[in-house]
Amino acid sequence: MNKLNNREIMFIGFMLFSMLFGAGNLIFPAYLGQTAGENIWQAVLGFIISDAGLALLAFIAIAKSGTFQALVNRVNPVFALLFPMTIYLCIGPGLAIPRAGSLAYEMGLKPFLPSTLESSTGALFIYTIIFFCIVFWFAKSPSKLMDRFGKVLTPSLLILILIVFIKALITNLADFKEASFIYKDNPISQGFLDGYQTMDAIGALIYGIVFTNIFNSKQIKEQSLQIKYLTLFGLICGLLLAFCYFIIAYLGASASVPGTADNGAIVLSSVLHQLFGQSGTIILGLIFTLASLSVSIGLITSCAQYFSTIWPRVSYEKWAAILCLVSGIVANLGLSQILKVSVPILALLYPIAIALIILGLFHNKLPFNRRPVYAITILFVGLFSLVEITNSILLNGSLSPWLAYVPMQAQGFGWILPGLLGFIGGSIYEKRYFSF
Repeated sequence: MNKLNNREIMFIGFMLFSMLFGAGNLIFPAYLGQTAGENIWQAVLGFIISDAGLALLAFIAIAKSGTFQALVNRVNPVFALLFPMTIYLCIGPGLAIPRAGSLAYEMGLKPFLPSTLESSTGALFIYTIIFFCIVFWFAKSPSKLMDRFGKVLTPSLLILILIVFIKALITNLADFKEASFIYKDNPISQGFLDGYQTMDAIGALIYGIVFTNIFNSKQIKEQSLQIKYLTLFGLICGLLLAFCYFIIAYLGASASVPGTADNGAIVLSSVLHQLFGQSGTIILGLIFTLASLSVSIGLITSCAQYFSTIWPRVSYEKWAAILCLVSGIVANLGLSQILKVSVPILALLYPIAIALIILGLFHNKLPFNRRPVYAITILFVGLFSLVEITNSILLNGSLSPWLAYVPMQAQGFGWILPGLLGFIGGSIYEKRYFSF
């Protein structure tokens, strides 16, 4: 029976961290720290549970199911086609990868441009060409990812973050301010909801294909061993993520930002300037560039492997090139436009993904675990999430007084009750029509 040695386990855990830790993982905890203020530790705890915790559970659910495709097939054939496709498109060329490329430009190059070029679309266009050429070069050889991530990108990124943290500890930064209204009453639940923005839980679902290929190349076939390794990878990754989030949230809470910061990039720019002066812009640019490169490489790799499985006539390398091209085009829409569409999309996908992960984790423990249970549970969760999004975007909150009667709706978890009702209804239906 083939096994991984400790060095390989550590490097793969580092690789997973780099594949999840992108520019969004920098800006969102920084903004959380700035707005949570005195309630920072409760808020960042919720953030870590939503981000690293759900990602770990997603890996275990995939391992127990065999593959992500096997898990979604338990719901419905149409769902099994559309949900993975939606995730791959959103977390790939439609949202996450372009966001990383655009953020890398905003923080890595734009601060150093002369004022005449700052507002130029040409500078972003040229930058994205270079950025995605580098991403393609790394992603075209997925078998070498473990060495490239584990030996180069991850250690470099962690060293930079550690340097910033040590400097912050020996510098007299501002005291934590009073928590803003959204973090004053429910800091943990608000931090949990903020963790959606990193997209790591749904990213973990699609990264399963990468680890399936690693296990196949190492000829590790035993499911219990795969679950063990994925848990270890997830724990290593989760600890690294938690370490970074505590540091970044602390920096955000300690930053003296003039006026009101609209996003975490402004918060980080302010605190790095306070710590290192003009050199802080260079350090921040390096951190954002490394993080953006890492997550983009991981996502291009996963998406290219998925699409080459669905449409095998187009090779993996060609899919990687196509995805880099499309991501570069979308990145040129600009960061603000990309971030604007992310909130409603993630508000729909995340509750469905969480429900699917929970069902996958307890599949063998449930008395009723056939298709009706999965299908009706996911249907109820999805419909409620769709109603919430429609209410906030199209109806200007006209349904909010009615939705307020749903338990936990005020904390952002109103979908839990519909999910439980769907599970109960599916179980009753299964017991009545499938028990024999």
